[in-house]
Amino acid sequence: MVSAVFHSPLAAATESIAMKKEAPSAHPASANGLKASQTSTGSAAPQTPARTPIDWRGLVLAVLPPIMGLCLLIGIWALVSVGTKNSIPSPWETWQQALELFSDPFYRKGPNDQGVGWNVLMSLERVAVGFGLAAAVGIPAGFAIGRFEFLGRMFNPLISLLRPVSPLAWLPIGLLVFKGANPAAIWTIFICSIWPMVINTAVGVQRVPQDYMNVARVLNLSEWKIVTKILFPAVLPYMLTGVRLAVGTAWLVIVAAEMLTGGVGIGFWVWDEWNNLNVKNIIIAIFVIGIVGLILEYALIKIATAFTFEEVKN
Repeated sequence: MVSAVFHSPLAAATESIAMKKEAPSAHPASANGLKASQTSTGSAAPQTPARTPIDWRGLVLAVLPPIMGLCLLIGIWALVSVGTKNSIPSPWETWQQALELFSDPFYRKGPNDQGVGWNVLMSLERVAVGFGLAAAVGIPAGFAIGRFEFLGRMFNPLISLLRPVSPLAWLPIGLLVFKGANPAAIWTIFICSIWPMVINTAVGVQRVPQDYMNVARVLNLSEWKIVTKILFPAVLPYMLTGVRLAVGTAWLVIVAAEMLTGGVGIGFWVWDEWNNLNVKNIIIAIFVIGIVGLILEYALIKIATAFTFEEVKN
């Protein structure tokens, strides 16, 4: 019984030696793997982050439709130019004229002979002044009309009466009052730009949740704090929408106003080129007006998007 349970010291030593000899060959793969991992850890280069795959489908959908639309416009233009027996210049002729025109857009050869760059800048200056005055008057007026029901009932009929009036109908009034073409053009921009800002601001104030006003009443806030702390942040998206619409209207109006008042400006430049029967420059001016309006629109959309906050729904 004893010999069955306990081994002799010689047998134990022999068994231990045999186990040590078998140990290195028992798991060769794991040993080699450990050495390999140690070697690779010591000499491996830092891993580069995986590159994000390019969304070719989204890129094609973003680029291809505008290019196709532009090609369609140029194709129709080319067909029209051929059908009218060259009374309308072809796209290639207009392109060559544009290269020559924009090679020196800021030349000056007299008060009525200036480059297209100066004309665009003068029109933008008039738009900025008229639009700035409209914003200074229209936005506070919109807050007041939306905030106080009495003022809303008082001015809503006047706004509904004057807003549909054509912009050029205001130009003779400006010439009569201000006795000058430049202030008359600014007046026309002002009177046509003010309505979108007044209406959108007033609508934004009226759509402020009543709970906000109840809290202001409980806290006994002053009217200034109500406007600055509650109404202004809530109405800002509506106000920026009105500003965007007003800028578009102002840029449309200035071209027509400058055609009638003369002086330096993109509208007067178009009319002057028509008097010279230079159709190529007229077409170039149309593209310039469109591109400038597109830039203004895009910039204001970006500003409006930055200040528009969506409600997070749980």
